[in-house]
Amino acid sequence: MSLDDFLHCGHCEPLKAGVHATALGLFAVMGVYNVAAWLSRRERHLAINAIVYAALTAWERQHVAHHLAELHPAATPPVEPEAALPKLAA
Repeated sequence: MSLDDFLHCGHCEPLKAGVHATALGLFAVMGVYNVAAWLSRRERHLAINAIVYAALTAWERQHVAHHLAELHPAATPPVEPEAALPKLAA
């Protein structure tokens, strides 16, 4: 498998989801730490860090959702042509 194959949708989605989920967990923990530190010390850089980590958490959440959606595409049941049309009274 080449790098080009890896970068396309549908290839290695479990690995991609795992990498983004790891980043999501890290950003969430760092965000919680910075919020807790800001609440106790009220230093401006801690508030900025908390905001940045909150944004990164939201960003990574979208990436994880995308890769999980690629793993489990929505299944639509096949529609019978006769069942899709209403019956006309003769």
